[in-house]
Amino acid sequence: MAKPELFELSNGTITARLTNAGATITSLLVPDSQGNIADVVLGFDSLDTYVNDNAPYFGCIVGRVANRIKDGKFTLNGTEYFLAISNGPYSLHGGNKGFNKVLWEFVGHEDGQNPAIIFKYISKDGEEGYPGDLTVTATYSLPSSNSLRLVMEATPNDKSTPVNLAQHTYWNLAGHNSGDVLDHLIQISGRHITAVDANTLPTGDFVPVENTPFDFTQEKTIRSRIDQVPGGYDHNYVLDCGAAKSGLKHVAKVKDPSSSRVLNLWTDAPGVQFYTGNYVHNVPGKEGAMYQIHAGLCLETQGFPDAVNQPHFPNIVIHPGDKYTHTMLFDFSAD
Repeated sequence: MAKPELFELSNGTITARLTNAGATITSLLVPDSQGNIADVVLGFDSLDTYVNDNAPYFGCIVGRVANRIKDGKFTLNGTEYFLAISNGPYSLHGGNKGFNKVLWEFVGHEDGQNPAIIFKYISKDGEEGYPGDLTVTATYSLPSSNSLRLVMEATPNDKSTPVNLAQHTYWNLAGHNSGDVLDHLIQISGRHITAVDANTLPTGDFVPVENTPFDFTQEKTIRSRIDQVPGGYDHNYVLDCGAAKSGLKHVAKVKDPSSSRVLNLWTDAPGVQFYTGNYVHNVPGKEGAMYQIHAGLCLETQGFPDAVNQPHFPNIVIHPGDKYTHTMLFDFSAD
């Protein structure tokens, strides 16, 4: 019987610890401007917790379809598919047992200058209501002394299927147990968000962020206007104004003033869910930490929420013979 295992990637500057439970980042050790090392991701001491009780989705990969699908249903090639209503009036992050709650196969470990770890999962036809067998891989690597790269790939075997994988790490650049992230500065490369209704489901409209509390086109603290957003930030930004690098576009820059740690995120996905840990409350974490609201922030690069029901959103349906790819590059520095 397979069990959760822990793996490590290190290049002398950054050390990432990963588990095959949900292809999850359990820990990421990053230096600050003085060389002080801190673990900058929220998580648990026990690997079993990631499978059995990870209600906040700490560190994991979510799928087959991340984010929300309205009423847990969609129509594809003339067939209506019904998914588990796992949260509110929608299916969230793949259903009751999404990719975050399964044990992925450890495929391989590459040492050397660019260490890498590869996980694989085969999602069966009908799993959580989705059509067709789907082979998924997640490759974590350290391509340079100060960066972590994730490449997610998925290949349908026999049926067309929606695919939208997201990496759901909660970041706190001051250290996972250092309190809230409200004083972090953030800049997001999006001039629009996808508007949502009272149930946080997309209406199909794109709303400019200019002159709203959602405008992070220029760097601001999260604290500055979060009180103007009922419940906190949990919104999909359209990545439409970032610089490009190696085929990836800039998603966001996050800075913790206390340590001067900086994270720049790059992706080839069309959107990013900016989430401020609004539902984290009394969650027992690593090393005796007790995580509270806003203890971490998520930047989940993704296809747009409910895209399978919104014809003018970027397409997330992948057909047999095609391959889904989604790359994220996390660059760390210290100002």
